[in-house]
Amino acid sequence: MECLVTGGGGFIGSNLVDALLARGDEVTVVDDLSTGRRENLDDALEAGVRLVELDIRDGGALAELAAEARPEVVFHLAAQIDVRRSVADPAFDASINVGGTASVLEAARRAGARRTVFTSTGGAIYGEGEGQELPLDEKAPIAPLSPYGQSKFAAEEYLALYERLYGLSGVSLRLGNVYGPRQDPLGEAGVIAIFCGRLRAGGRPTVFGDGKQTRDYIYVGDVVAAALAAAEAEVGGPVNIGSGRETDVLELARLLGELDGADGFEPELVPPRTGEVQRISIDPGRAERELGWSAKTDLEEGLRLTLSSH
Repeated sequence: MECLVTGGGGFIGSNLVDALLARGDEVTVVDDLSTGRRENLDDALEAGVRLVELDIRDGGALAELAAEARPEVVFHLAAQIDVRRSVADPAFDASINVGGTASVLEAARRAGARRTVFTSTGGAIYGEGEGQELPLDEKAPIAPLSPYGQSKFAAEEYLALYERLYGLSGVSLRLGNVYGPRQDPLGEAGVIAIFCGRLRAGGRPTVFGDGKQTRDYIYVGDVVAAALAAAEAEVGGPVNIGSGRETDVLELARLLGELDGADGFEPELVPPRTGEVQRISIDPGRAERELGWSAKTDLEEGLRLTLSSH
């Protein structure tokens, strides 16, 4: 199958590219390498993957590439993912996450693609879970606390629009907090990668607030499996991809310290960040029912795999 992967040089995207290659697909990657890394694709490039350095906001160039590649499925992962950057510069965030998504969908439509699989966000779209019955399913109120969450929701609605207008099949995967090999420990989004980096460097983890804020952590291999399943299914609209379980930050630090046999991996508490979600987990029931998908990697095993890759 011919596939186009936007953001394929990134953490999740490059793991997806490897999986597509492993099953024999032809893959074209679009990535401007502003946050993605060429080295994430070293093996894939040797195996014949094509990498085109392109900003998804360049609709003309993207449409030209898609017309040449003629993908059956477009996996759209390219995004602005830094929540704090979105708060500081919401127009920039929207230009990529909304405008860029519109460019991707238009290119997919013109190229005659069968389906678009979009990676959205679970935690940032639903907002604060405190006071609600967790885990949240796809019918939960949309109440983002950041421009990032709002832009991802707008992008989901563009997928729905293109299906109504043009019959372009699409699905939005609302991901939990994804972690695993290739996540940048110097980045802002991945607390597990950051903690692994600190652990390997002999440092202490920094925890904002009391460390009791929870997230729904999902291993990257399980996310890739969900994307592959979504490409072959006919389900549309949003689908939660998570574990359905809450894990707090202090528990993460404890588990990582135990896995590494490190003494003194005690969190350093600093003041909380304004607007941070305190509790969230997402219900993967629809994915189980309609995609035949469920998370296979438990947290301890996923942490072990992630730590061993650092």
